[in-house]
Amino acid sequence: MTERTSLLDREVGKAMSTLSAAAKKGLGDPGLAELVVIRASQLNHCAFCLDLHLAIARKHGVSEKQLDLLSAWEEAGDDVYDDRERAALALTEAVTVLTDGFVPDGVYEQAARRFDNGRLAHLIGLIVAINNWNRVMVSRRVPPGGYQT
Repeated sequence: MTERTSLLDREVGKAMSTLSAAAKKGLGDPGLAELVVIRASQLNHCAFCLDLHLAIARKHGVSEKQLDLLSAWEEAGDDVYDDRERAALALTEAVTVLTDGFVPDGVYEQAARRFDNGRLAHLIGLIVAINNWNRVMVSRRVPPGGYQT
């Protein structure tokens, strides 16, 4: 079994795990947290994280329809993703794909209207954390599987 933290220095792995756990806990919505980490992992092409977090999302009751349509969330109807989920997913994409520069003000403002300051900080922390994990897993070429949820 591949331990994610063994791919890193023990102290760095522990810090990344602590950030991930704190961000998820502070966001307060495990299903939304999984949608966010799955979307970032899709954008980063991280098969390990996709495999892991799809399994976790299902355990948290995220619908198959939401999981199936996540890569096209903007086109999915309001009956699939609510305004809060849409704001979180838009922010996830903006923070994950910074090739166009800064996070657009409109995207940030939309998220700030849907999340109080503390939850917004945790959402951003979660996006940063999963991007870190994606980069470790992709750069180390860790295949899907080998974990326990």
